[in-house]
This record gives sequence, C-alpha cells and structure tokens, in this order.
Amino acid sequence: MKRFARLFVLAVVLPALLAAADVLAAEIVIGFSGPLSGPAGEYGQDCVNGIDMAIREINDGGGLVLKGRRYTFRLERRDDRVDPKTALGNARELRGAHRAIAVFNPVTQTLTPMMAVNEERNNEFLVMAYSSVPQVSETGNRLLVAITVPFTTYVMTEADVAWEKGWRRGAMVVTAGAYGEGWRKTFADVWTKKGGIITADYPTNYYKKTEFSAPLTAALGTDPDFLLIGGPSATTALIIEQARAQGFEGGFVLTDQVNLDAVYQLMAKPLGLEGAVGVCMLSHIAYPATDAFKSNYKRAYKRNPTWESILNYMGMYALAGAVLISQTADDVTAIRAAFPKVFPMLGDRYPMEVFGLSSGGRFIVSSSLQTVRHGRMTPPTNYIWWAQTAREFNVIKKITKSDIPPVWKKISGR
Repeated sequence: MKRFARLFVLAVVLPALLAAADVLAAEIVIGFSGPLSGPAGEYGQDCVNGIDMAIREINDGGGLVLKGRRYTFRLERRDDRVDPKTALGNARELRGAHRAIAVFNPVTQTLTPMMAVNEERNNEFLVMAYSSVPQVSETGNRLLVAITVPFTTYVMTEADVAWEKGWRRGAMVVTAGAYGEGWRKTFADVWTKKGGIITADYPTNYYKKTEFSAPLTAALGTDPDFLLIGGPSATTALIIEQARAQGFEGGFVLTDQVNLDAVYQLMAKPLGLEGAVGVCMLSHIAYPATDAFKSNYKRAYKRNPTWESILNYMGMYALAGAVLISQTADDVTAIRAAFPKVFPMLGDRYPMEVFGLSSGGRFIVSSSLQTVRHGRMTPPTNYIWWAQTAREFNVIKKITKSDIPPVWKKISGR
C-alpha cells in the first residue's frame, strides 16, 4: 500500500511539476542596454520604463499564444553608461546567456557596435534602435527596427519656423557624438542654403558634463539670434539656464532628443524657454488612449512619461505584435519579416500612432512641433512628412485618431 501511495503521488505530482517547469520555460527575453546612471541616466530610465510598461501590460493580459503554447516576456536591463565597448558586451551577454531575441538601445554611438554583430550566423538578434540618426536605418541591417523618425524631418521644419521668426544668425552647442554631428551638419546645410549664417559650432559632451560655461561663452560671443542645442533633456535644461545666466535673450532651436515637458519641469525658471522651438510637449498631444497611458505610467513609475517612454512602449508592442504574427518565439528573421503587418497602430488603442515601416526599417510617425511664445506654448503642428501624394495624405488624414489636424509637408530622407 505504501508503495502504491508513493506511485500515486508521483503520478499526480510529477506531471504538475513538469507542467509548472514548462510554464516557466515559456518565456521570451527582451534586452535593454543604455545609460541608466550618470548625466544621461534619466534619459535611459525613461526608455526602459516604456519597454517595461508594455511588457507588464502584455503579460498581465495573458501573454502571447504561439502554436498552442503560452509565452510571457521578461526584460533584462543593463547599464552601459554610453560606452560602446560595454554596450557590445551587454548585447553579447543578453543574447548568449539569456537568448534575448531583441536588444533595445537609445544612443547612436552604442548602437553602432551592436549593429556590427547582430546578424552573426546562429547568433542573430533584433536591434530595436531609439535613434533618429538617418544613417542608422540606411546600413542595410536586416534585423534592425528604428523606433523614431529621422531627425531630418525636424531639421527641415524647425529651420522653417526659425526663419519665419526672423532669425538669421545661429550658433550651435549640440551634444557630441554621431547624433550631434549629424544634426549640426544637416542643420548647417539647410540653414545656409536658406541664406542664414552659422556663427559658431561648439559640440560638447552632454553625457559626461554638467558645466557648459566655456562653449556657451564662446558661442554667445558671436552674437547669435538663436542657439541650436540638444541632447538628453536634463543637460539641455542646464544649458538653457546657463545661457540665460550669461545674459542671452535670444531663442533656442532644440534637437528632437529634447523633451519640452521634461525641460520645463527641470528648469528653475521655466520662462527661460521663451522663443524655444522643439518637439511638441507630450502633454499637448491628443489621442484617445494617451490620457490613460499617462495616468498608468505615472502611477507605476512615479514620474511623468516622455517621448522616450512612449516610443519605446510602442516599439515593444510592435515587437510583440510581430512575434504573434510570425508565431515563433525565437526565429528573429521571421519576427523581423512580420513587422510591416503590425501597422497601423492608431491612437484609439495606443498613446501615439505609427503608420508603417520604411524600407530601411524605421517607424513612420508624424513629427509634431511647438514653440514658446510670450511664455506660452503655441498649438502643436502635426506634420505628415512621408506622404508623396495628396491621395496618400488623405488616407492618413482619414484614419488618424488625433484631434490635431495633420499638415502635409513633403520631406525627403525617411
């Protein structure tokens, strides 16, 4: 009888234990490598929070069912302090030790080494790139998804706004590195072709420094109408305050990495933003699902969301959609091939809209612009920059859930 009892227990308990082990094994790992400490730590944390929030929601909803088996996602995050060697080591470890199918990264100089290895045979992984540098999506990398618009869309639109303000002389104190170099070169080309003048160019490391008096003194000594600045929002806010402390009364053209919401909150005197031109404040974007996202995000992370949060959140949802469509938990080539079928992702379900994927693997997203005039934010302008024909623009105009009327502005470089 005792032997029978033992066999009975094994017959009942063992399958349950095996089933439990099977449930635990049904997991898809997502990696993140980015700055989680230092001057850019807030920027990196906003990015990883968006990924984490999407994963929590997907898992709380039951995860994904692939070929009859249920899967959940697990996020593994690593701090690389914007060091390319560390980022590469993180990516290899995330893929090798954890079999991550994708690694998110939000800095161009750390994306570059990852993109050199993510197509290695039998060791492939998707790179989910939060970078607006156009060249990132022009490399031909077949396992890349860039989850923001190319910065050329903002260079063109912001240069137009600055010109309409009557500004003609601009000095540049933009973050160093590939992103900043690309922005400075592109903006200088566009601005001088308009007939404007670039009076100074002093790139500086927004990721390592908090004192910018030297480059600002040199730039302001050239008597500019505006400063082109930008990098992580926290250090950008410091630059604005330090420029005002030196007596600068002109305007600011902000690169697309800067969040006006975050800068406004970080500045001791927000009125110092007068004349700023930049990406629309998140608090002024109107989609049906945006308010719920903001509320849930603030409750979960005890901070306000940023564009980094939202775009990485959208990137994770798009990745999950591609996994579901491809019905595979590990074939990254099939998952990447399924991405175009995920779109459009519209504002009745998501806090922003993604209308498709470019041939280079970049999200097709409207660019939204605002300026600060007389201490107040102007109404946002929402540019549909990729439409090549009026018919294509009208399709977007018909399906968008935004309360902001879209504006057609044809811009090359997607």
